[in-house]
Amino acid sequence: MVRVKICGITRIRDALWAARCGVDALGFIFAESPRRVSPERAKAVIDALPPFIRAVGVFVDEVPKTLVDIATFCGLDLVQLHGEETPDYCRKIPFPAIKAFRIKNPASLSAISPYRGVVKGAVLDTYHRVKMGGTGESFDWQLAVKARKYGIPIILSGGLTPENVQQAVQIAGPYAVDVNSGVEKRPGQKDAVLVERLMKQISGSFSN
Repeated sequence: MVRVKICGITRIRDALWAARCGVDALGFIFAESPRRVSPERAKAVIDALPPFIRAVGVFVDEVPKTLVDIATFCGLDLVQLHGEETPDYCRKIPFPAIKAFRIKNPASLSAISPYRGVVKGAVLDTYHRVKMGGTGESFDWQLAVKARKYGIPIILSGGLTPENVQQAVQIAGPYAVDVNSGVEKRPGQKDAVLVERLMKQISGSFSN
């Protein structure tokens, strides 16, 4: 069964509903974003979670000490890095790290190689000239298949919705999917119906 992370969580009720629907991890964005959350707010949500739901903090080129302070205060399980963080940066952080890569074409995949053995997973997101994530746009999922050769668990992201997630999982065969805007009413507010539908579609991809 593919793992599921819902990103851009800002409200306790959204987090609890996602957990009830079977989501494995929740993402809290600490970088510039319409879904940005304060450490205090993220901690309140994380403290309300049931057991075995992993809390992931999303950062972009954050000062290492600030990242560690936030992660420690909030009780994060992992950090997800969406900037230009180097393998050395990832090694020095005392938290398991996931590195995001913006995918435009096959050549984009080569950036993954130096992170093998350094990070726990590679998030493949859609390339955007300005945005570091949360584009709401998808890329060629066949590229995710090619990315497996780097030996890092692949986390598929970018424009995933209840309507296309089943096809995406069947084509890409990822370790996990990372969904944000595809299950929202508006930035930072998740739609309970869409979250439930997403999980049912993912379950269906393994029963067909």
